[in-house]
Amino acid sequence: MSDRFMFEKPLGMRDTIPVLYEAKQKVRQAVLAEMSGWGYRMIETPALEYYETIGEASAIEDRQLFKLLDQQGYTLVLRPDMTTPIARVAASKLLEKTMPVRLAYDAKVYRAQQREGGKPAEFEQIGVECIGDPSIGADAESISLLVSSLQKIGLVDFKISIGHIGFVQDFLVDVLGTEARAEQCRTFLVGKNYVGFRKHIEELALSTIDRERLYKLLALRGSGDILKEGLTLAEGAGKAVQAIEELSQLWEQLQVHGVDAYVQFDLALVPAMHYYTGLLYEVYAAGVGMPIGNGGRYDQLLSRFGRNAPATGFALLVDRLLEAQGDLWVEQPSSCVLYSKERLAEAIRRTEELRGEGMAVVLQDISSVKELDAFTRTFQDVEYLVGSRKESLL
Repeated sequence: MSDRFMFEKPLGMRDTIPVLYEAKQKVRQAVLAEMSGWGYRMIETPALEYYETIGEASAIEDRQLFKLLDQQGYTLVLRPDMTTPIARVAASKLLEKTMPVRLAYDAKVYRAQQREGGKPAEFEQIGVECIGDPSIGADAESISLLVSSLQKIGLVDFKISIGHIGFVQDFLVDVLGTEARAEQCRTFLVGKNYVGFRKHIEELALSTIDRERLYKLLALRGSGDILKEGLTLAEGAGKAVQAIEELSQLWEQLQVHGVDAYVQFDLALVPAMHYYTGLLYEVYAAGVGMPIGNGGRYDQLLSRFGRNAPATGFALLVDRLLEAQGDLWVEQPSSCVLYSKERLAEAIRRTEELRGEGMAVVLQDISSVKELDAFTRTFQDVEYLVGSRKESLL
């Protein structure tokens, strides 16, 4: 191996050192336990999928897919998301028995990066999918579970920003007249390029009234009261009005769930994932510049696999959850038994005894430790089984 690649990793790949792994483990255990408590059952899917199914059905751009050929010449992809593989499994195996189906997952997904720029190509998602329930109640449950999951890992300063793809799409077509012109504006909203959006609107041949309506779209952010303004702005756009009605029903249910303090509406929210069909949301936490998670309703995805079924769910990014938690502190093994070779059997029995009491214990040959003081300072309790002497240092 050349020196150039001896310590290098593929673009966007990362190592996880013990302290980070242990912090991630605590996060995933807390979140998955909460999801299980809400009746969501764990599911796993292969890391490799066929390009013609998962690759093409996924909302991830083709240039971001990791592709390879199998021995039969079929093109495979490393799964770029979890929603699409779960839709495949649900459509082929799970929906025959019962509806709705509640599923949870913890898995790595892979998306190629042209330039790293701090963006991972391999990252871990924890999420849920509720498949087969078309009601607003299913969306309210997902958002409430999201709030509860974040609270379980100690987050308090976070906000869920909720929109509706139907509102944006129908409102823009109503004002601009054509789908092509509406799509141009949506492109700016996907990237939250509001300066570019305004500049683009200024260059269009529009009436003063229509231009002002488009500008007002960017200001439709806030609590449930903002929905009334959205209803007034969308007057005449049938699907946009229907979207406001759905958001109003959602707001009422979120209040009943008691999670409305963590919610705000953003009626200009447009997802990068093209399979969302209705309610959608992003999650932001203090100290993190990017969303720590996202979700929404995708009622047409399962039809790609031959089954028509509504669905909703969300995904959280584990690395960003750790960033939101701030300084990492993970408890190290609390005890160590240091032994000399002639007392190995005794040291093993003592270690087993302590582990049986639920303690994390390191068994260490003292002859292998070069700096004894530095080593023992990392433990709360150290027992020496050396020669004929036994002592405990606190």
